[in-house]
Amino acid sequence: MPASTALVWFRRDLRLADHPALQTALARHERVVPVYIADLGAERDWAPGAASRWWLHHSLSRLGGDLAERGAPLLIRRGDSLQALRALLAETGAEAVYWNRLYEPAIVARDRAIKAALREQGIAAHSHRAALWHEPWNLKTAGGEPYRVFTPFWRKLSAELPPLQVEPAPLHLKGAAVHLHSDTLESLQLLPKLNWDAGFYAQWRPGETGAQHALDRFVRSALGHYRGGRDFPFRPLTTQLSPHLHFGELSPQQVRAALLRRAQGTATLEADAGQVLRELGWREFAHHLLFHFPHTAEAPLQEKFAHLPWRTRADYAADLAAWQRGRTGIPIVDAGMRELWTSGWMHNRVRMIVASFLTKNLLIPWQEGARWFWDTLLDADLANNTLGWQWTAGCGADAAPYFRIFNPLLQAQKFDPDASYIRRWLPELARLPAEAAHAPWLAKAGVLERGGVRLNEHYPEPIAALGASRQRALDAYAAIRAA
Repeated sequence: MPASTALVWFRRDLRLADHPALQTALARHERVVPVYIADLGAERDWAPGAASRWWLHHSLSRLGGDLAERGAPLLIRRGDSLQALRALLAETGAEAVYWNRLYEPAIVARDRAIKAALREQGIAAHSHRAALWHEPWNLKTAGGEPYRVFTPFWRKLSAELPPLQVEPAPLHLKGAAVHLHSDTLESLQLLPKLNWDAGFYAQWRPGETGAQHALDRFVRSALGHYRGGRDFPFRPLTTQLSPHLHFGELSPQQVRAALLRRAQGTATLEADAGQVLRELGWREFAHHLLFHFPHTAEAPLQEKFAHLPWRTRADYAADLAAWQRGRTGIPIVDAGMRELWTSGWMHNRVRMIVASFLTKNLLIPWQEGARWFWDTLLDADLANNTLGWQWTAGCGADAAPYFRIFNPLLQAQKFDPDASYIRRWLPELARLPAEAAHAPWLAKAGVLERGGVRLNEHYPEPIAALGASRQRALDAYAAIRAA
């Protein structure tokens, strides 16, 4: 092996196992210098939101500890990525840079420019696939076009999954031969100045070890109950792996390997594992769409929906604030929004309910909801966030039909029948029977009184009548459909 040095540029691949860039660098070079560059401005309008920054801080802390234990501390630098890499190349004498690919439009453009600039100065620059099963440009329809519908996309992807191989984390690393300056993690100022993140610590454990614990918990206790229970927000049967996947503390290959290992030979478990893999397929589909249609982070994929007669901001500002604070008067919606604010996460079924209420019942543009989720979700992922909001608004790929408007009351009665989820997140309704907790505005005065609830004092009346607001949305969407 030549006595050479390489930089390994960590981004949202904050793990050591199943890390192609790190593994390739170790195979080709004697020394590796792990570096993280805080260049959040490169993501332009989609720099990490407040909740994501919290996760990033703690994940970097864990990664730094894991690397230091192996002999190669994580270097942190701030500023322009290309300038930081060039400075480190000069300081270390490194002859190559390795990184794993990201797929957001601004990052794709930035990385292409960096690769070209480094190669022009004689530096070997190599990028690798680590976050997805397939590159977005590799899967095409029979006509050579990008997919716009999930089912044929998943049929193609699931038939061409890569070999099931997961490389373990290296036990030892040989770092730089010289002392190098590193900025401190605290200097990145990722943590909030106000103590609004207290609820995150009780529920989440960022970092590679935390990701493995979360995966092990799911395959041991929830696999086998996932398909039947994942829609019920009061039951702990979802994977809750999305933040770990977004920050690359876990790869989809690692999830796939753990699922198949646990499910092997058991029909129920194999069916459940298949459903989880299909959900990971939706994640791949989201990245496929964003790569091929980069405008969709801001504008609808179906262009006709750009003309949908949304309410004006002056008209909807108060309703948007009520939705953000969990004060709409619709308990299942408010419970979801308060879960989001407290924990940085929201159950997927409830995400669809709150998104439908915002876009259909309140007729507020989906971009407002996408921006709020971006700032408050720990798992805020541009591809997934865009796909989810456009699906619910009916303007994206594989979108819900325009006339599909979630009735939040019926959804609560079906998926939170005992109002357990509502009571957890809306303590002011905790003493009401389930029927009244689902719809306090329909409850008799005596029932509310016995539960200690006075509408508009302890809990608001609905800011929108479900029936009338549904019809308003149908009329607006029908006008677009007709046009």
